[in-house]
Amino acid sequence: MPSLAATTSSLPAAPPRSSSDASSPTATARSSLNLLRSLARARRTDLSHRALLLFRSLHSTSSPSSSAAPPPHFSLPAALSAAAFLAALPEGRQLHALAAKIGLAPAHAVVSNSLVHLYASCGLPDEASRSSAASRHRRSPDAYTVQSVLGACAGAGALSLGLYAHALLLRELGGAGDAGDVSRDVLINNSLVDLYGKCGAVELARQVFDRMPERDLASWNAMVLALANHGRVRESLDLFDRMTRTENVVPNAITFVAVLSACNHGGLVAEGRGYFAAMVSEYGIRPRIEHYGCMVDILARAGLIEEALDVVAGMKCRPDSIIWRSLLDACCKRNAGLELSEAMAKLALDVPDDAVSVSGVYVLLSRVYASAQRWNDVGMIRRLMSEDGFKKEPGFSSIEMAGSVHQFVAGDTSHPQSEEIYKKLDEIQQRLTSAGYKPDLSEAPMVADMDRTKGATLRLHSERLAISFGLFNATPGAPIRILKNLRVCKDCHTISKLISKLYDVEIIVRDRIRFHHFKDGSCSCKDYW
Repeated sequence: MPSLAATTSSLPAAPPRSSSDASSPTATARSSLNLLRSLARARRTDLSHRALLLFRSLHSTSSPSSSAAPPPHFSLPAALSAAAFLAALPEGRQLHALAAKIGLAPAHAVVSNSLVHLYASCGLPDEASRSSAASRHRRSPDAYTVQSVLGACAGAGALSLGLYAHALLLRELGGAGDAGDVSRDVLINNSLVDLYGKCGAVELARQVFDRMPERDLASWNAMVLALANHGRVRESLDLFDRMTRTENVVPNAITFVAVLSACNHGGLVAEGRGYFAAMVSEYGIRPRIEHYGCMVDILARAGLIEEALDVVAGMKCRPDSIIWRSLLDACCKRNAGLELSEAMAKLALDVPDDAVSVSGVYVLLSRVYASAQRWNDVGMIRRLMSEDGFKKEPGFSSIEMAGSVHQFVAGDTSHPQSEEIYKKLDEIQQRLTSAGYKPDLSEAPMVADMDRTKGATLRLHSERLAISFGLFNATPGAPIRILKNLRVCKDCHTISKLISKLYDVEIIVRDRIRFHHFKDGSCSCKDYW
């Protein structure tokens, strides 16, 4: 990503807060701003990169008087949002410096909130807290500010910072039960349900939901989805039934994404079919790509690949790469055959998408070839990835401890406590071996030839380093909470169950798909993920 520092010379100073006319963008600037916001809100890697490039282009090629560049207090929040989605800390810091230089940080509320979101999304709750505190020194926080902080904490899985924001909300914005009590605000309470659901504290999410004096549709949607993502499938579906039959709340398209997700996480094929049909026939909701994606995944993961393909054939919209990758993943796990797997891979690669998605298809296809012992094809896939500049998405695991987020990658030795982490890891390995653990070598990289090398590679997966760190740093009796950017592998899933039993500790892992609560040697997903 090109440096954003060059934009500082051409940006105008912050407009007077009292002059709305002076700060309103022209028609040309509005068009540019709408495009910038649309790119930032798309929540796609490639489009977020384009948003940052557009911001740089607008403000580095235009003079302050140009009608093409929107005022920075409009464009900076969008650019910061894109940087937050990408967890692009260097670019985010440049944008922060720019905002400070032209007087928008911490003076401007929306820019300050965007900075809090940025740092929380980058796993830096301390800096997010400092940005929030700097903003509060200039004015009392309003509900919008706290809601923004809650959303940022939810995205980063920063529970302790979210708890602090919740306490701040009650202390400074009311909690006495009067008419202006912000704790009665539906939007704030929805944000709290979302926060606790995404931070692995589903019990707290349910407490907030149950105590809400009033709820809107978004409240029900957030709670149904939170329960589904935590493996509480029956509770999720029961809540949906209560919502529609007892409370007479009419569901929308988002509700059915949550309900179908619950069926998917629970492997409930018949129920999934029933809810999909009811969505169309009873509620008149036209299926979207997300609904089709859930239904395809429900069927494919259950081994009903032919039926899943029939759903794809009947779609009213073009399948995206996620649907084809879901089918390819099912083919890989179910040994559906090379011909079908190759066909799914080709269809996934034919859909324009970002580099990470393409590399994911290559990785899945290489596993298919490896399972069939076709090592020449495995090598061909890796050469294609190298020649085309594609790299497997790097995995990382983060753990929050005492308000600070610690991030690990596979084989990481950069942490200040690395020596203690690896010493603990050796102890864990000895106890696992004594308990009869044998590594699942199918999860090791294909380039590792010898079983001993493969086993050593598995041992250094990022979540194992995070668990090791958590075991000697966590408060006794407190759960270890880990956030992963990739789906947890089978071998790490197995050892997490064993560690939870051997060390009498609960381990809560949020991967890119769902939550896993490891306790007493079992997992909330019931080994179906």
